[in-house]
Amino acid sequence: MVTIGMGSELSDDAASPEAVETALRWLARRKDGEPLHFFRDAIENPAGEPATVLRSLVAPTASLAPELRAYAVWGLLVDEIGVAANSRRCHTLMAAFRIPPAPGGTAWKATLGDRFRQLMLPPGVFGDPPPTTPTPMHQAWRSSLAALAPSLGEKLAAGSDWPAYISIGRAADERTWRARAASQGAQPVFIERMLITAVMHRRTIRRRITERDIIACEDGVDGYDTHAAIGWEHDPEDLPVTALWGCRVVASPWVHPGDPIQARLRFRRRLRQGERYTFVSEALDGQLDEERRWLNVDIDHHGIEPGGLTIQLSFDAKHLPEACWWYSEQLEFERTRKPPDGDPHLLPVGDGFVRHTFVDGCHPRESYGIAFRWESSSPG
Repeated sequence: MVTIGMGSELSDDAASPEAVETALRWLARRKDGEPLHFFRDAIENPAGEPATVLRSLVAPTASLAPELRAYAVWGLLVDEIGVAANSRRCHTLMAAFRIPPAPGGTAWKATLGDRFRQLMLPPGVFGDPPPTTPTPMHQAWRSSLAALAPSLGEKLAAGSDWPAYISIGRAADERTWRARAASQGAQPVFIERMLITAVMHRRTIRRRITERDIIACEDGVDGYDTHAAIGWEHDPEDLPVTALWGCRVVASPWVHPGDPIQARLRFRRRLRQGERYTFVSEALDGQLDEERRWLNVDIDHHGIEPGGLTIQLSFDAKHLPEACWWYSEQLEFERTRKPPDGDPHLLPVGDGFVRHTFVDGCHPRESYGIAFRWESSSPG
């Protein structure tokens, strides 16, 4: 359930028009990413520059679940721009914050000046004939920002209707992020949400429960092939996969020694293209004396939406790792290397509970996961 209200990390002046305007100017002038990316970075890494600059925008969402906060503030910003006073202001703000679609079906360019030049393409917005320089866009930007900052600050300070803005943010994100092309043999599903809960016994991942919310990419999808790839391989009887909800295990097609352990999870019905479905499965490992060094997710389907993959680990209280970190799109030997101290990939082990949400989308044919090093392990 989503809680509505302000977070305790918000100070009295955090959402002032001046603080909001400073944050918006910083976002608009970034060349290396879209606002949603920096909102996620600010929430994920509170010691980084985005967290400092964007505090006035992200702090009021502190009462929400971590994976929803960036969508909430992004949706609020998109909604405020959508009700701008006139067409010029709306188009200028869309360009400043890279809100799709860009003119002519193109993508927004890196610099603010180049994005304003793209606004010279649409007829009628900045006059007819269109201007030959971006001067009118820069003028509109100043007046638009002056109106946007106090309006945004008021809604942030009041405690906004977060569920509605989360929906707006998700919809805007779907128009922005696109997964890379999947391979011909990829499973015909796109995953909106995947939550993996792993329970360790000694140094082994004893239980791995996976909840999936998927969208069918074609008609007739009736199941999902899963395998318990947690950094090793066993015979099928050693690592059974169990259907917990919304599916049944009907086959284990890969039975040759050395093959990854897979099982077919059959759905309750065949899905139509675009239809959503939720199911839950579990993998158990009986090799309790073996040492695991990571929990890995292979993207053998059409991808996972930004913020859709969460991995949470519960370590054995008597066997805590020396270090723990998340990785994405790395070779196997790379993921075993501990990041240097202070690196944002490092995860505090604390009392043995570790959780990470991958804020960027997960692409087909890539791997994502959490790695850990035990005291007796050799340095990476």
